[in-house]
Amino acid sequence: MGRQRKTFKKESITVAFAIEQMRQTVGVPIRPLNSVDLESHLITESSLNRPGLALAGYVELFTHHRVQLLGNTEGRYLSHLSEDEQTTAFNNLLKFPIPCIILTEGNELDERMIGLATNAGIPLFVTPTPTIQFMVQLRDFLGDQFALQQSLHGSLIDVYGIGMLIVGTAGIGKSEVALDLVERGHRLVADDVVIATRKEEKVLMGSGTDLVQHFMEIRGLGLVDVRAMFGIRAIRFQKRIEVVVNLHPWDPNEEYTRLGMAEETYDILGVELPLVMLPIPPGKNVTVLCEVIGMNHLLRNYGYDPAEVFSERLAERIRKKGSSSGPSRGIEYFEHDYE
Repeated sequence: MGRQRKTFKKESITVAFAIEQMRQTVGVPIRPLNSVDLESHLITESSLNRPGLALAGYVELFTHHRVQLLGNTEGRYLSHLSEDEQTTAFNNLLKFPIPCIILTEGNELDERMIGLATNAGIPLFVTPTPTIQFMVQLRDFLGDQFALQQSLHGSLIDVYGIGMLIVGTAGIGKSEVALDLVERGHRLVADDVVIATRKEEKVLMGSGTDLVQHFMEIRGLGLVDVRAMFGIRAIRFQKRIEVVVNLHPWDPNEEYTRLGMAEETYDILGVELPLVMLPIPPGKNVTVLCEVIGMNHLLRNYGYDPAEVFSERLAERIRKKGSSSGPSRGIEYFEHDYE
């Protein structure tokens, strides 16, 4: 189905990038307590660590490569120690190559301990955010950064709130269908190259690339800037991918489903998505069909499956097959309504 899909995952991010994004994007107030080189410190995974046992001296299983969080428990433990004991406990952490240490709930360290961290080259930060809340926010951000990603060749459009990924062979008309959907009031997420990210076990988020953004390439026309042409209402920067539509040339020798009783799926990063195989004969209005696919998916989300309803009606008719000599009208009496 088109170009080969490439799967990739970040190996690391710098502490400088993580802290800046937590401030600017996530909106968490966080400030440095010392001045060290943040670009040379790398975060390599989304898991976090609260080093209570390491402060107490047990470092056999100390996961020092993770971001270290010091909350109220760790802060009060240190405050109950003498100065020499505090130095020993804090040095239990500083002798490891820690990416950074973050104090939550406004906990502070005295200047002597901050100096120890600075001499060891370990970045220190403090945030007034409660520990559990901050852990949720930071873990979600790091989970997104280290999530498995895949580049897909296709167009992603928000159709009636449903993230619809249109795929197919090169030149089949994916961008033209996407442009027609935008003109009809739907919203473009990405065209040509879609970056899919698995956020959770069954959740796939899609976005465009930083280079292409909301430009579209239309054969014979050239580049189209959807945002400039149709306005901000015609675009989205991200959308969950929920259904895949595969456009392919009509083959008169192939048997196509007519009732939709058998569901096909499309695998992206281990997530099975509903797949609609849509043949393209001359004269078919693909845009309207994509809208119907979106509305049909909405109905199924609300518990209504047209194929199942028709199947139940058919089974009921078969059970009563002896009571009728032929197909009956859909209405029993026209009530003199001759329109």
